[in-house]
Amino acid sequence: MRSYLEFEKPVADLEGKVQELKALGQNGDAVSIGDDIAKLEAKAAQALADIYTKLTPWQKTQVARHPDRPHAIHYIAALIEEWTPLAGDRNFGEDAAILAGLGRFRGRPVAVLGQEKGHDTQTRLKHNFGMAKPEGYRKAVRLMDMADRFGLPVISFVDTAGAYPGIGAEERGQAEAIARSTEACLKLSVPNVALVIGEGGSGGAIAIATANRVYMLEHSIYSVISPEGAASILWKDSARAQDAAGNMRITAQDLARIGIIDAIIKEPVGGAHRDPDVVLKAAGDVIAAALAEFDGKSPAEIKLARRQKFLAIGRELKL
Repeated sequence: MRSYLEFEKPVADLEGKVQELKALGQNGDAVSIGDDIAKLEAKAAQALADIYTKLTPWQKTQVARHPDRPHAIHYIAALIEEWTPLAGDRNFGEDAAILAGLGRFRGRPVAVLGQEKGHDTQTRLKHNFGMAKPEGYRKAVRLMDMADRFGLPVISFVDTAGAYPGIGAEERGQAEAIARSTEACLKLSVPNVALVIGEGGSGGAIAIATANRVYMLEHSIYSVISPEGAASILWKDSARAQDAAGNMRITAQDLARIGIIDAIIKEPVGGAHRDPDVVLKAAGDVIAAALAEFDGKSPAEIKLARRQKFLAIGRELKL
């Protein structure tokens, strides 16, 4: 059963009618309904295309949060061979909100980080909805240190509403852990590539996304705070999240235009969840091309390129 967003209701109605007609056909109805099905499918496809050519920032936020959207575990399963997960920060404990491990990407040994939200109640609780605690970021630092030591490129899949803001996390040094993880990204002497595959929320995202190359899926978002959080601060009313989203420049298109990200990975019409295999392959191709750019470059050149990339942000805005 496909999940539909509120603004997709016209498509839901049409595709619902298609399913009803197909069910009639399976039940041996004598009436020829093939032409009717084809017409409705074409109408639904056109309606979907019309909607997705003019999404608002708030609608893109909803698509980025779609429950059926591919998560980090799907990218890892599709792109990483010989996946070996690593657990724990060697200090406090394990945090399942951040996946970390080693494997091979198209034959190349790599280290991988990914924020995992979970797909049902049980896994969402297990992964804390993708909101990492300090031990998650310290685990990320541990993996990046290992990658640096053994010369392994780092691939990050970013998908979080933000770092976990609970009391325990603050007591264990959440801000410091995020800062150390961001620092570890910047100090890497190996290339690192980050993909924002859903939400890129605040320091929780930048902690593993301070990379040589940062890409976003077409309908993902990336911002210093969630629209709900911004609305709560600006207007003391989280219900005005739609207004906040429209003014925050959180979409991939806005961020590419002002030079925050390097490029956009196109999604199928209707979002990544409509055809995950296409998105997973496109993501793999982008990662491969990005890593190839740094083949033959020295550790000093890789670090300098990353440093210059982030120092240049904001200097020449392409408005």
